[in-house]
Amino acid sequence: MAYFPEEVVEQILGYVTSHEDRNALSLVCRAWYHIERLGRRSVLVSNCYAVCPERIHVRFPSMRSLSLKGRPHFADFNLVPAGWGATAEPWVDSCARACPGLEELRLKRMVVTDECLKLVARSFANFKSLVLVSCEGFSTAGLATIATNCRFLKELNLQESLVKHRGHNWINCFPKPSTSLESLNFACLAGEVNAHALENLVARSPNLKSLRLNRAVPFDVLARMLSRTPKLEDLGMGSFLRGNNAGAFVSLFTALGQCSSLKSLSGFWDAPGLLLPAIYSVCKNLTCLNLSYAPSIQSADFINVIRKCTKLRFLWVLDHIGDEGLKAVASSCMELQELRVFPVNSGVEARTAVTEEGLVVISSGCRKLNSVLYFCRRMTNAALITIAKNCPQFASFRLCILEPRSADAVTGQPLDEGFGAIVQSCKGLKRLSMSGLLTDSVFLYIGMYAEKLEMLSVAFAGDTDDGMMYVLNGCKNLKKLEIRDSPFGDAALLAGMDRYEAMRSLWMSSCNITLGGCKSLAASMPNLNVEVMNEATLSVDEADEDSNNVKKVDKLYIYRTMAGPRGDVPGFISIL
Repeated sequence: MAYFPEEVVEQILGYVTSHEDRNALSLVCRAWYHIERLGRRSVLVSNCYAVCPERIHVRFPSMRSLSLKGRPHFADFNLVPAGWGATAEPWVDSCARACPGLEELRLKRMVVTDECLKLVARSFANFKSLVLVSCEGFSTAGLATIATNCRFLKELNLQESLVKHRGHNWINCFPKPSTSLESLNFACLAGEVNAHALENLVARSPNLKSLRLNRAVPFDVLARMLSRTPKLEDLGMGSFLRGNNAGAFVSLFTALGQCSSLKSLSGFWDAPGLLLPAIYSVCKNLTCLNLSYAPSIQSADFINVIRKCTKLRFLWVLDHIGDEGLKAVASSCMELQELRVFPVNSGVEARTAVTEEGLVVISSGCRKLNSVLYFCRRMTNAALITIAKNCPQFASFRLCILEPRSADAVTGQPLDEGFGAIVQSCKGLKRLSMSGLLTDSVFLYIGMYAEKLEMLSVAFAGDTDDGMMYVLNGCKNLKKLEIRDSPFGDAALLAGMDRYEAMRSLWMSSCNITLGGCKSLAASMPNLNVEVMNEATLSVDEADEDSNNVKKVDKLYIYRTMAGPRGDVPGFISIL
């Protein structure tokens, strides 16, 4: 290989921002490894228990941004027991001691306390960005500490987090007379917000580009704030009912008309359709529209809006817009790249107004579509085959049929051939979620054709252990495998033994795994943490070995680790 001076390599690596690409470059040779580690400013840890914090600081001494993930993905579906772990404090404490220059902290599905936020506020003098996605354990008092002490804060994002309400004065704690804020998201807050303080905060934040409000912010306050934020690019609406009057509607319509940079809209918590004309003036420039929290917007109102959104690339909606709403999307949004359709009610009694016909129409009209999350009541093989032909560029395809083990709605056959067509046609598919009546045949298709698949999530699927074996033997790039309510047992689990160290994690719940199988895996794979979670405690002592080994495991979570067994194991978890 041609020799490159270190200065040249350092300059080249400065243009590489992808974590995966930088990891690959660090493996080229020892010299590149050292150059890359010293120049790495942004670090992603996909599992907070996969490595200890101290090792990260030794590996990347110049780190300025840390992204950290905690609980498994199935925590989003309430399948991970409360109190599982993933506390942020050990990581923040380690950063406070070893990395005082930290500027950004991004946490996902972690437990963050007010004390932890206080430590952040007093430890990092140049702190600029705090992003807490699906986190819990903190309150508005902790937010007040961040706002008061982080004088250079540019971003505060509380996406989907659970925040305890302890007063609404935290909004008033940001610096005066002006702030560095560019992004503020508190849409998840359930409590009241000091409207006057919020208006003042927006007025003294001249660089604000993203503002997502909670449903407690009145309509008239929103109208007044927008008149002071002409540079806004991303807006999450507040309440459409509180503070609503004719004057406020006119003010909002006028203010939005002046927001020429606005490209993203979300919120619409309780927006009635008759008020949607207020946003018509910005629809032509929108690239992102999120109506997934807007059950009051009916199909006809939605169609009136979507026909004006000709530049839309990302759309999140509720299923009650129906197939007619999706037809309007297909005819108007030719640039659409991502579609997510959620159920209005996700329980057993949920009723959906979208069918396989709506998704087929979308696939034929939106030929740039590469990511889909679609909840529906019915599906057919013919529809899936057509969708695969129309959109072979899919990188992510997630289909949830709300009734478990639903067969082809027309023929009554399993949906194997339809999903088989998806994995055969979509050569770049990286993420796949399946549901419906599925046999081992679909897993054979996946193992044969899904060469680039990185994440697979299945439920109520398969016949025998062979199904899981097909995937583990075939999908060489698989990083995450999530399985629930399927018949796979110890033979399938142990057959993948040579794959797990190359994967990020395996989750299995309500399958046929036994404690004995888990112990056999753990004994053979010392670099894995094999976590068993049971509602009824299982003893792993040798005295009870014969009786316990044949007992089924409720939940199994396996992940590679360089840190060894966890030191904060709750009582309902056994790490074998």
